[in-house]
Amino acid sequence: MSWTTPADLRAQVQRWWDDGGLLACASGAGAPFPRRLTCKAPASRELVERFDDVRRWSAALCGMPHVRIELREFRHAVLGRNALPAEAWVDTLDDALAIVGKKRDAAHYLELFDMVRARQPALAAWMQGAPLRALALDQDWPRLLDVMDWLQAHPRPGVYLRQVDIPGIHGKFIESRRGVLGELFDLALPASAIDADSKGIAGFAARYGFRDKPLRVRFRMLDAAHSLLNTASVEDITLDADSFARLAPAASRVFITENEINYLAFPALADSMILFGAGYGFDMLEQAGWLARRQIVYWGDIDTHGYAILDQLRARLPHVTSLLMDLPTLLAHREQWSTESKPVNRDLPRLHRDEAQAYDALRDMRLGANVRLEQELIGYGWLERRLGEL
Repeated sequence: MSWTTPADLRAQVQRWWDDGGLLACASGAGAPFPRRLTCKAPASRELVERFDDVRRWSAALCGMPHVRIELREFRHAVLGRNALPAEAWVDTLDDALAIVGKKRDAAHYLELFDMVRARQPALAAWMQGAPLRALALDQDWPRLLDVMDWLQAHPRPGVYLRQVDIPGIHGKFIESRRGVLGELFDLALPASAIDADSKGIAGFAARYGFRDKPLRVRFRMLDAAHSLLNTASVEDITLDADSFARLAPAASRVFITENEINYLAFPALADSMILFGAGYGFDMLEQAGWLARRQIVYWGDIDTHGYAILDQLRARLPHVTSLLMDLPTLLAHREQWSTESKPVNRDLPRLHRDEAQAYDALRDMRLGANVRLEQELIGYGWLERRLGEL
């Protein structure tokens, strides 16, 4: 039966709740009432063929609480004069909330809305635009507002989140709610307190003037003559990015690799050092201006993401060359191929000719579907021979 049932009408009102429209209306926004519901009635032929079903259907709709049914009279050659449901209306917000059983939730939302609007008027529009999210945060709002008050009183505080001193609130609370806090800060803080160039969860601290964990650089000197600690053992050193930027070691050649074992097993090499990479993002190298005066060699996986990382690195250091990221190396290790789960398919304009040939073969699937060769599966002899050619 395609006729609208009481369950269909309730489902329509439930959608008003699910999209936040009922709560928005409760706080003075959203579409007003009364609201019309879609109501599909029996066809003329069905009135005769299924008259008893039609009568029961009409009684069910007319008996539905909190819904106003408008009837339409008609004359039928066989049935005579009758009246059947033609339109269904919900006249008030209270009726809509009663239909979906959400009157208590709506009342609680209004309490939260009034509390937030009284303390932070700039957030009222956010609560109206995302009412279900606002309601889901019901236990958090007192602390969220305390954080808002504190940051307004201490703009760009220059402290770690752990150092924020608000009774009953610890740094982990702020850390775990950076997403919503960022939206609220953007609405309630002056432009002078926001670094617009810092975005997303990763840029939260910089955007609002908190101290962030320092970026770190892990590296090894591959030439004992350039040892930093004057030890005979392998030096695996990690420095914060600022200290690394001031280091300016004597080695004239810098390798970067994405695999830790390759980083640790990389052979000794005259006048060279190696960095342990960080995938996408090379912010930790940005301040190290001396890298522009060194030969930089990048060794990543032979897959679309490996080439995308290389392309991104060249945006910072255009003179970077690659190591073992070419088609002959890929084809020589066919037995070690695996499958890349989410390949890149965009153009990478900074790739060199041999790299672009391999990248195009991968993204065009000329060698198979989503082929990849992880760098740690390349034979060690291949590495030693290629290094000997440098």
